[in-house]
Amino acid sequence: MNTLFLKCTLISIVLLACQKTGAQTIDQSKDELSTYRVTPLKVNDLVHTKLEVSFDYGKRYLYGKEWLTLKPHFYETDSLTLDAKGMDFKEIAIISGKTKTPLKYRYDKEQLFITLNKKYKSTENYTIFIDYTAKPDQLKAKGSNAITDAKGLYFINPDGKDDKPIQIWTQGETEASSAWFPTIDKPNQKTTSEIAMTVEAKYTTLSNGKLTSQKANKNGTRTDIWKMDLPNSPYLFMMAVGDFKIYKDSYNGKEVSYYLEPKFAPYAKQIFGKTPDMMNFYSKMLGVEYPWVKYAQVVARDYVSGAMENTSATLHGEYVQRTERELLDENQESTIAHELFHQWFGDYVTAESWSNLSMNESFATLGEVLWHGHDAGQDGEDRSRYEKLQNCLRSSKNGISPPLARFYYKNKEDMFDNITYSKGSIILYAIKNQMGDAAFYKSLNRYLTANAFKSGESHQLRLAMEEVTGKDWSPYFNQWYYQGGNPILNIEYGYTNGKATIAVNQVQDASVQTFNLPLKVDFYVNGTKIRKDILIDKREQNFSFDVPAQPTFVDLDPDKILVGQIIDNKKIADYLYQYKNAPSYYNRIEAIKFAAKDKSHDAQLILLAGLEDQQDDLRILSIKEIDLSDTKTKEAALKSLLNIAKNDKKTASRAAAIIKLASTGDPVYKDLMNESIKNQSYNVIAAGIIGLTKFSPDEANKALTTLDEDTTKHITPLMKKLNNQK
Repeated sequence: MNTLFLKCTLISIVLLACQKTGAQTIDQSKDELSTYRVTPLKVNDLVHTKLEVSFDYGKRYLYGKEWLTLKPHFYETDSLTLDAKGMDFKEIAIISGKTKTPLKYRYDKEQLFITLNKKYKSTENYTIFIDYTAKPDQLKAKGSNAITDAKGLYFINPDGKDDKPIQIWTQGETEASSAWFPTIDKPNQKTTSEIAMTVEAKYTTLSNGKLTSQKANKNGTRTDIWKMDLPNSPYLFMMAVGDFKIYKDSYNGKEVSYYLEPKFAPYAKQIFGKTPDMMNFYSKMLGVEYPWVKYAQVVARDYVSGAMENTSATLHGEYVQRTERELLDENQESTIAHELFHQWFGDYVTAESWSNLSMNESFATLGEVLWHGHDAGQDGEDRSRYEKLQNCLRSSKNGISPPLARFYYKNKEDMFDNITYSKGSIILYAIKNQMGDAAFYKSLNRYLTANAFKSGESHQLRLAMEEVTGKDWSPYFNQWYYQGGNPILNIEYGYTNGKATIAVNQVQDASVQTFNLPLKVDFYVNGTKIRKDILIDKREQNFSFDVPAQPTFVDLDPDKILVGQIIDNKKIADYLYQYKNAPSYYNRIEAIKFAAKDKSHDAQLILLAGLEDQQDDLRILSIKEIDLSDTKTKEAALKSLLNIAKNDKKTASRAAAIIKLASTGDPVYKDLMNESIKNQSYNVIAAGIIGLTKFSPDEANKALTTLDEDTTKHITPLMKKLNNQK
């Protein structure tokens, strides 16, 4: 965000207008002003995209024919600019009935500038025909930390020389679809589509929408036609070609399918089986039924990102597909939920620009949190959003971080960060808490239905919330969406003359805004919880409350909705009380983390209780940090550890307990190590080998040699990871 003073002066008025109105008018260009961008002027709008494509595996080419139907947005025009990266063109013409009229064009390897045959009005559609060759492997495309490449179309092992499947797949986000078909490659464009793929008959295909026909060709190929009758953005177009086995599920009469490599096909239901339940949960919560004709999920090799929410057809990286044994240790349920929620927030209504990426990614990340709450209860929900909060704070220094809605950036790829994903999700969760669930979900319904099959931005979300609640949410959005940073609150608690006192200092960097924070406070007095409301809106404030006696404990922000950090100077006794009497997930993990740094008896009592915690991550943290040299807790701890090592449902907890018991050096646990090596879980086997090494390195090495190749391959990285965690 730091730029030369002259640059800031030049555009400050425009940026201010953008912030107030949501208008975005500065185009990202290659000159010095490229630090700033806003949505390009819409001269033409996409209407329908028809493609016929085939593939040359040897050359890594796509041969395409395209019929692109458009119309002027408002003003009449006789020109068309399309995004088209690294292509050769054989023919470009206008279609009128059965007549094709060649058109003049200019091409700079990134954009195609076409002169139309006449001026068209906004009431007139016109269709362009383009015969082209896409050469994605010859593109000098740059990716980002989030999406590591931008070639658009990928040939995986096309010569069949490597030990991996032969596949083709696409990746459109951010603007890479135009590497395999000419289009207006912007998120605020929407188009219906028809994609005909000609492939070798042995392969399976997947694309957006519905498979409407399959035709066998005489040369051993097959042509599959996929039609999408509802408009969606070009970056959400997708193709996948390969040896996939399809498992068919269903939701509300619609096909739900999972495309996997044959080896993993038997485990499709275990990998993706919660998908119909997720679809039902999201549809009812939002009051908008899943909008597309089908929902498919495909797993691809060498994928350049984590997963991608292509409309009606999500593509996952290979880490999602696992065998039954692998699923004992870990699944990717969060990713599956995240990408599915995008089918509403991102696909049904698409972020108007990359500046407004929060309208896609913050919501999808919130979708993860809400699913975990539905599926695993409040503790699961709170664990998920605690993780998001930690991500947010890691991306902040002294409370300094960029705004959620950024109408300026150096590169659109910079928007894919912890601010857009994690911070945005907990900002949404906090406003849900403030307005109440019923109003929040009704507001989301209003936003979705008002902008269905179009694009949206944060101002439209605010207006939907105001329409539903009758309340002005501008202060909230100005604070959390259009200004950056997060609060850091230094808190001191006191009690004087029958009054409980709270002194609050906002100690985030002076350059960061002073926050307006409506929070709750719970006072625990004589075994009773007394709740009060406070409004923190100054850098330094003091609050006092009449209470019957001195509070045993004070819990600031008991709902844990603060998008920031609290430094409250508690002692270990406070954390022990907190763990046992105010046991939200947030309070429990903070107590365990504090106890991990403290060697007192009370700290060990917290960690001892943590061994029995219902959350496996808190059990693991307690296992690693409990001090077995403390004789007062050792006996009880060893009993809990042995139970975890043998019976815990979570294999990561079992592994941590096995290693902890081995660290005692007590030979009574040697048999446990040998038993663990015979387990099905890779986590448990790896821990058993590490533990056995403590008693007999030779026996551990011998045990390693008896394992099959698959087991050895899986436990080798796990052993390294577990050793680093000891």
